Amino acid sequence: MVARIDEVKPGEHKKVTVRGRDIALFNLAGQFYAIGDRCPHEAGSLSAGCKVSLAESDAPGHYRLSRRGEFIKCPWHGWEFDIKTGQSYCDPFKMRVRAYEAAITSGEDLTKGPYIAETFRVSIDADYVVIEL
Repeated sequence: MVARIDEVKPGEHKKVTVRGRDIALFNLAGQFYAIGDRCPHEAGSLSAGCKVSLAESDAPGHYRLSRRGEFIKCPWHGWEFDIKTGQSYCDPFKMRVRAYEAAITSGEDLTKGPYIAETFRVSIDADYVVIEL
């Protein structure tokens, strides 16, 4: 047991420690998710970051926000991770001001970033949130 259900209301998150490991516990619309609290880049505390949305675009200058509050942004360098899976969709080391050949391709063909924040199984036992290691 790491917290009572009512300690982490929908839309909120909390840092907990399980067996000496810091874990960020999130309540997204009544569903609980847990990811390692250390950013794989330089170990910034993800629980100290802010939740953000996924920005999607169909054309330059046109964008929309979806999956509101389902990503956490590291407070140190802004890396973003999907709270549900821990997946990052960018690699800042490869983002440089440099010219490349350009081509039109479907968004479905884009690849995920190489980094994944650690995730943990979360269950509810009566009024308590349980993280399984």
